[in-house]
Amino acid sequence: MTTVQSTVDSRGVATVTLDRPAKHNAFDDALIAELTESLLKLSRDPAVRVVVLTGAGASFSAGGDLEWMRSMAKFTEEQNLEDADRLAELMNVLDSCPKPTVARVNGQAYGGGVGLIACCDIAIAVEGARFALTEVRLGLAPAVIAPYLINAIGERHARRWFLTAEAFGAVRAREVGLVHEVVPAAGLDAAITALLDALLAGGPLAQAQAKQLLLKARPRSAAAARELRKLTVRTIAQLRAGKEGQEGLAAFLEKRDPKWRS
Repeated sequence: MTTVQSTVDSRGVATVTLDRPAKHNAFDDALIAELTESLLKLSRDPAVRVVVLTGAGASFSAGGDLEWMRSMAKFTEEQNLEDADRLAELMNVLDSCPKPTVARVNGQAYGGGVGLIACCDIAIAVEGARFALTEVRLGLAPAVIAPYLINAIGERHARRWFLTAEAFGAVRAREVGLVHEVVPAAGLDAAITALLDALLAGGPLAQAQAKQLLLKARPRSAAAARELRKLTVRTIAQLRAGKEGQEGLAAFLEKRDPKWRS
């Protein structure tokens, strides 16, 4: 079953839709693989000018599918690392896409869904959208998405949201820099259209070069970036398979408090 839909219009605007509405567009291994493949294909397509990422149904993305993450306790350490690295590769592919990328945030975004928003160049959210980095309440950490969130909202804001897992609204998301605009739900398409008009007025080669400049201007070397990726992958893999992570995921799925709160 396809979990990612991709279309390209006559202007070269690609719309990529996470299509697991019954699961609030949560990630599993299939969605991660399909989204990565779709983004790579669009990145290489000279006819594509802009990529818009959105979610089907009422949510943008609830992040990782908890039953899928819980199943990883049965994986070997090597399998867990490989799986976490596939998520890291998805975030890297989106972050480094040479086309302008737009997050059309049509509803709630949690965990890795917030990471996807942070990887996009521009984000527009509906007024009712809610955001949260809920990982620590599950005995996990926002490891793989951490570098992109810190780039988007800064370390100071990241310290709070990473540690408290508090939910916050669209206006607060705009204040901290996660999204650029907040609009009524009825005005979301109009806002996206206006943004696309502005993006399509720019030269595609110039935009690609501008993005390269931004990526190269980040204050870390390529070697440091590789080491950071290894660290984030190892951290989430270890936490998923560890006792605290398994207890947190089990408690959520069983609708009870984890042992550290009882």
